[in-house]
Amino acid sequence: MSKQRMGDFPKDRVTLKRPFYCCGIDYAGPVSVLKYRGRGAKTTKEIEWHTIYPLSPHFGGLWEAGVKWVKFHLKRVVGSINLTFEEFYTLLSQIEAALNSRPLVRLVDNDIDSLNVLTPSHFLVGEEIIGPPETVEESKLTLKGRWDKVQKLKLNFWNRWQIDYLNSIQGRTKWKSGTSNIKIGDVIIIKEDNLPPSVWPLGKVISTHPGKDGIVRVVTLKTKKGLYQRPIVKLCILPVHQE
Repeated sequence: MSKQRMGDFPKDRVTLKRPFYCCGIDYAGPVSVLKYRGRGAKTTKEIEWHTIYPLSPHFGGLWEAGVKWVKFHLKRVVGSINLTFEEFYTLLSQIEAALNSRPLVRLVDNDIDSLNVLTPSHFLVGEEIIGPPETVEESKLTLKGRWDKVQKLKLNFWNRWQIDYLNSIQGRTKWKSGTSNIKIGDVIIIKEDNLPPSVWPLGKVISTHPGKDGIVRVVTLKTKKGLYQRPIVKLCILPVHQE
């Protein structure tokens, strides 16, 4: 396998322009959907093509990694379940909302209590996407109704994907900053189980509790719900937005 030094960033990636002036596209199909719901219904393929891009997904960088996550979990969540076009479109729209709600970086301002973060939805609609109240426990969803079926698939996707995303934040921060201790003022995402889609619990570190060896393994957080002590293994530090 031939290898060569990584090339420079394309000009479009380092030039200030409006969002989505330059975009990348990745086809995640073909996908089989039902033509209609009922006995004898047959499936048809959506987004079927006869040409493909060069097999170099790493050229896209982080956005290609995001596409890879979605395809990986979507295939395992949907599996052999046949959905109609409308059901599949609904599922993808809800997955899109979950992905665009993820915190990217924290924004620095003069408010010491601020938990302001930047998300993909800020570029799309100018503010955070807030998901509607919904059932969190998968056991309460049934397969009797078509709506419940789509919601069960969405919840299954969310449970898988958000773990991958949080792990990627931890890995990237560790790679950039080594084993530096969490500091007072850091904004973090708190890892919690059974969260509904598009909900990201945020907190700000207000005090640290180093051990005898000087390593911080527990911190006190200020959140919208109050003060909590949490081990650092349950925290993902958000990088700081630099002007």
